[in-house]
Amino acid sequence: MTIATLSSVAALLAPTLSQAQVTLEPDSQWRYLLTAGANVSSGNNNAGTLNLAAEGARLSEVDKWTWAARADYARNDGVDTTERYALRTQYNRDFSLDWFGFASAETLRDKLSNIAGRHSLASGVGRHVWKEEGGFFDLSAGLGYSYDRYVTSTMVADAMRDTYGRLELVLAEESSHKLTDTTSLRQKFALYPDLRDSGKYRAVLDTGLTVAMTRAINLSAGLSYRYDSDPGSNLKKGDAMFVTGVSFRMD
Repeated sequence: MTIATLSSVAALLAPTLSQAQVTLEPDSQWRYLLTAGANVSSGNNNAGTLNLAAEGARLSEVDKWTWAARADYARNDGVDTTERYALRTQYNRDFSLDWFGFASAETLRDKLSNIAGRHSLASGVGRHVWKEEGGFFDLSAGLGYSYDRYVTSTMVADAMRDTYGRLELVLAEESSHKLTDTTSLRQKFALYPDLRDSGKYRAVLDTGLTVAMTRAINLSAGLSYRYDSDPGSNLKKGDAMFVTGVSFRMD
């Protein structure tokens, strides 16, 4: 498992959770996926990383409910380099063959990015551009509200703040592709323009590649990239993480 910073992606993309994909079957049954990865080294370099993720999904002919939780921790020579925890849920309901409504909630803690807690709610509409047995491609738009609480006071939106709340526009695209009988690719990109402070925005890119070794065990690799145009004083705008691990599917 490798954790890397890819700051050059910020120039390209300007942007709860890279992960393998839980099985989606329209039978109204909950299915789950657990993923874990770890790496420890000692000697000239004392370092360790741990990544844990869980995902659940229930799909019917007319709606879909998903949730995902993630914990990422890394330490290098006695210094914490990653400490991030996230939880997200979303409910989609079709109101026609091509259109659906959605509601989502998310919470994030990222101490090293000075986020003691970020809590977000959003709702809107989306369109199924295409949907078939091998995957889907959706576009969605809506309104959301995010509230940040900082570990230490920081300069955000031209003022020193302990907290910051704002109304946001929510624009997203998401797709899943079955590349072969054993390999699946999933990606989602979401853009959140700040409606309180014009010109400020944040964005998130999540991708995940899964290769099935058995019916229940998968190898997975994922890239997650988060961007904030105004993260606060002395903080980088972009954070990237590349993670590989083993997933256990519970169908």
